[in-house]
Amino acid sequence: MRPRSLKLPPQLDELVERAARERGTSFSALVREAVQAYLVAPEHSAAAAAGELVGALHGPKDLSTSAKHLDGFGE
Repeated sequence: MRPRSLKLPPQLDELVERAARERGTSFSALVREAVQAYLVAPEHSAAAAAGELVGALHGPKDLSTSAKHLDGFGE
């Protein structure tokens, strides 16, 4: 493997150190895993995370954009 230098703010450094200890792995291995997961992920969105749940519910198509659906809400 090719060595790299990485500068982290103290708080992030502590988080990575703690996570590596909890997983029983090295700091470097945890950082490699995190970078790979971030770069290889096909899409970084809530819709991608929800997967097949997106569009699974039925209702008005403009539910999230039309104020008319708020009539009586909170009363």
